[in-house]
Parts: sequence; C-alpha cells; structure tokens
Amino acid sequence: MKLRDQRIHISDEVLTDLARRIASTRQPTAPVRPGWSDGIDPDLVRFLAEYWQVGFDWRAREKALNRYRHVRAVVDGVSVHTMICQPTEPGNGLPLLALHGWPSTFEQMTRLADRLSGPPHAMTVVVPSLPGFGFSASPAEPGWDLARIAHAMQTLMTEHLGYTRYLVRGTDYGLTVALHLGALYPNQVAGVHIGGTHLAVPDDADLPTDLTDEERTFVDTSRRWYAKEGGYVAIQSTKPETVAHALSDSPVGLLAWITEKYRTWCATPDDLHASFSPDDLLSTATIYWATNTIASSMRLYREDLLGTPVPRSIAPVAVNQPSLEEYLAPKSWYQRFQPLSRYTLLPGAGHFPEWEAPDALAADLAEFAASLH
Repeated sequence: MKLRDQRIHISDEVLTDLARRIASTRQPTAPVRPGWSDGIDPDLVRFLAEYWQVGFDWRAREKALNRYRHVRAVVDGVSVHTMICQPTEPGNGLPLLALHGWPSTFEQMTRLADRLSGPPHAMTVVVPSLPGFGFSASPAEPGWDLARIAHAMQTLMTEHLGYTRYLVRGTDYGLTVALHLGALYPNQVAGVHIGGTHLAVPDDADLPTDLTDEERTFVDTSRRWYAKEGGYVAIQSTKPETVAHALSDSPVGLLAWITEKYRTWCATPDDLHASFSPDDLLSTATIYWATNTIASSMRLYREDLLGTPVPRSIAPVAVNQPSLEEYLAPKSWYQRFQPLSRYTLLPGAGHFPEWEAPDALAADLAEFAASLH
C-alpha cells in the first residue's frame, strides 16, 4: 500500500486570514453572572484571542511537530495523517498505536510519545489523526462510526505500516476505538491500554442488579455530571451541523467551544494554565481552524449515537484511571465488561493524561507492554 511522507504546514494565507478574522471578532454582550458561571470566562476568551492574533507563534509549533515523521495513506477511501515517533535507540518491543479523542488532536500524544520512544522504553509510537480530525481528511459519507474507524486503524497498522502485532492506547473516543480493535483483531492487538473516561452508563433497566456501593456511586456521579456538563453531547450527537456553521466561521467561537472543555475536564480547573499553556490551547485551535475539521470531528458524536455499542475486548485490557477525572470508574465496573488484567490510578491527571501526566502514564504503559511478552 502506498505511504507518502509529508510535513505539517499551514500556509501564510490561512494564517493571515485567521489573524484578520480574530481582529474583527464581535464579542457577545456582557454576562450577567461572573467568571465561569454560565460557560467560558469572557476574560479568558479575550486574553487568548489577543494572544492568538499578535503573540502566538504557530511556525515555532509547526517546527516542533515536524521533528517527527509524518505520513499520509488512503485508508477506506479517506486520506489519514499519521505521526510516527521512532525510538532513539534500537528497540525490540511492540509498536504502540496511540488514539486521541475530542476535542483533541494528534498533538495530545507527543509528550507520551517522547517518553516512550526514549530510554529505557525504546518503543515506536504511531499517532494517527482520527478521520475527520486535524490533518486527516473528513469522511464524505455517513457511517464512519467507532467500529469503522477501528477497521481503518487496523488497515493502517498492518497493511500500510506493516506491523503484524501491536499495542493500542486510547483516550476519550480513542478509548472506544481501542476496545473495538481488541474485540475485532485479537490476533494482531496484543493488548489494550485505556484511560480518560468515555463510558456510557446504562439506563436503570439495563444496569446490573448487584451493583456495589462503589459502582452505585460511580453511576450516580456520572449521571449528575452529564446532567450538568453534557449539553455539548446533546448538541453534537443530534444537530452537529447547526453549531458547525458558527464554529467554522468564527475562530474565536471555535476557540471558546473547545477551550471550555479543556478547562472543565482538566486536572486543575481552577488554574487552567497549570495543565495547558496558552500555546497548547491555541495550537489545538489553530489545527482545527486551518484544517476546517471542527464540523467533521463533531459528526463522530452523531455517528456514535447511531453506531455499534462498546464491545468486550478479547485482547487483555489495562486501565490507567486518571485520579482527577470528572468521575472515576472503579475496577469492579471494568471487570464486569472487559477482560481486565491491570487497573491503576494515575495521579495528577484529568481527562487529558497524555498531556497532564506523561511520565507516570508512560511508565504504566511500559509495564503493561512488558507483561504481554
């Protein structure tokens, strides 16, 4: 299968137009409640927008990303971008397929990839942009649900990159894709390493009747969280095209939409920049803006609503549960639904562990990989 090398690049014309659009932003009327009471803090939006226009250096970020190898392959009719982080010394371990979720991009995996590719792990890390995200093309037809993405990732790893066996790490939507891979391709997938809550809690009628107290707390906490924070899910899983028109036309609107999620879901919501620098947030927003993929990324919620349920993996599953996430799924919950071989808590991390706690995450993942030999 043909694989084409490329470099990450956004044209000067796109960046100039972006700065012009930011400069002409019309801010909403002043809020009647302060701070984060009704959504993102307007003061943060204004700060980030001004820095985006006059201070943020995309070219420096672009140069850093181009330290890695980037390739492109057509998989199931969609052009898929993939970053490959090669080990700094010869390694004999399994390659790792690392899968991001929403509203992230492949860049979320760079810090983890750096740790795993260096000593003592020497692991090859393969990081695709999910179809419809960032530098991967947007599917032109419906039906690109999480199972179909899993099939595409298997094709990428085995037919395009030539790996006969590999390990997969997934967070958020990548978590579910990873479990599909473990269920569909156990002969090639040696193990599934997941973390970053993305678990659907069944309705009462479908809940197990023998829940432990810890599991009942998890169910209640997750439902309270979705009642308070799940408005974006309701919109993106039912009417993604409507809000996509606004977010595809206004870079500051796009920035506000995704930054609010980074703040709400991170380990330090009272101090966002302790988890993500302004450059981290603006790099993510720039990728979405320049590639015009916010609409196609949100369509995954619509496809997920219509798609196949989360399967039971056949390959062994390791859970590295971020300790500061929105709600914590206990070990016993995973044991009900997956062939759990390892469950650990990841200190200092919220919903974006690859960015928030890459050292501890890399160590846990390497221990899991070593157990599979």
